[in-house]
Amino acid sequence: HLAGGRSGAANERLFRFHFPESPGALQRFLEALNMKWNISLFHYRNYGDDFGRVLVGIQQNHGKECEGMNRFLQDLGYHYIEETENPAYAKFLRTKSSE
Repeated sequence: HLAGGRSGAANERLFRFHFPESPGALQRFLEALNMKWNISLFHYRNYGDDFGRVLVGIQQNHGKECEGMNRFLQDLGYHYIEETENPAYAKFLRTKSSE
C-alpha cells in the first residue's frame, strides 16, 4: 500500500521503473541521480519477478525543462514510463493547488 497522502511538490515528475532484482540496483539509481533533484515519492513493490516495480516522484528545479533528466533516464538503462500526465496521478496523488 502507498501511504503518505497527497503531494503538492513543485516541479514534480512521476515515473514507473522496473528495477532489476540484483545487488546494487538501488545504489546505482541513487548515485546516478542529480544531487540538485529531490526524491519526493518512492514506492517499491516486488511480486517475485526478476525486477521490482518502483514508483518515483522526482522534483526538478525547472519542471519538465530540467536539463539532464533525459540523459539520466537513458544512462540508467532501467525500463521506465513517465506517469506525470496520468489522470490517476492528478486525481489521487496531487493536491488541487499543485495542478
